[in-house]
Amino acid sequence: MTDFTGKNVLVIGGSRGIGAAIVRRFAHDGAKVAFSYAGSADAAAALSAETGAEAIRSNAAERDAVIELVRNRGKLDVLVVNAGTFVPGDALEIEPDAIDAMIDINIRAPYHAAVEAARRMEEGGRIIVIGSVNGDRMPFAGAAAYAMTKSALQGMARGLARDFGPRGITVNIVQPGPTDTDMNPGNGPMSGFMHEFMAIKRHATGDEIAGMVVYLAGPEAGIVTGALHTIDGGFGA
Repeated sequence: MTDFTGKNVLVIGGSRGIGAAIVRRFAHDGAKVAFSYAGSADAAAALSAETGAEAIRSNAAERDAVIELVRNRGKLDVLVVNAGTFVPGDALEIEPDAIDAMIDINIRAPYHAAVEAARRMEEGGRIIVIGSVNGDRMPFAGAAAYAMTKSALQGMARGLARDFGPRGITVNIVQPGPTDTDMNPGNGPMSGFMHEFMAIKRHATGDEIAGMVVYLAGPEAGIVTGALHTIDGGFGA
C-alpha cells in the first residue's frame, strides 16, 4: 500500500469497470479523489457513497468540458484518464460521426486533460492514461479505428514526457488486455476467443490494473515516464 494521504487525484471516467477500481484503490490509500462520469449516474452515486470520492458529471467527448473539469480541481497531484469508447465494425460501413466521436473521447480528451493538469501540477506530478494492448497488436478485423486511437496515445505520452520532464512530471500509458468489466466480462461470449491469444488464459481484474496505476502514481516511479506498461496476460506477446 502506498500512502496517498493529502494527494489530490482526479480520475476521468471512473464510475464503472477499471475506472471504479482505480477510484477505490486511491481512496483506500488515503487520497482525496474525484471522478467523472457521463451516463452511469446510479453507478457513480453508489461508488461515491462507498468511497467518499466526489462524483462529477462531465462528458469526455466535449473538449471544453474536459478542460473545465481539470481546471476546477485546482492543483492536481495525479491525473488518470480512463474514459474511452470502442466502436467496432466494418471500416467500410461505420458512420464517420461514430469514428470522430471515438477520436474525441480516446485521443482529444486525454491530450487536453493532460495539458491542463500539467499547468497546475508541481514537481512530482503524475499523468496516467489508460490505453490498450490493441495499440500494439490488433489480431482481428473490425477495430482499426479503435487501435488507431490507442496507438495515438503512445506518441502523446512520449511527447508530453519530454515536454513536462524538466518539471518532474511523468506521463505514462497503461495498456490492459482483456479485463473483466461489464462491457467485457471474463465469462462472456467472446472470452474464449480472446483467451486463445493469451499466455495466461483469463481476463485481468480491475484491481490488477489499478495496482499498476498506483505504482506509476507513487514515489518509486519517479523516473518512469514516456513509457507503455502492458498488462495483458501475454495477449500481445
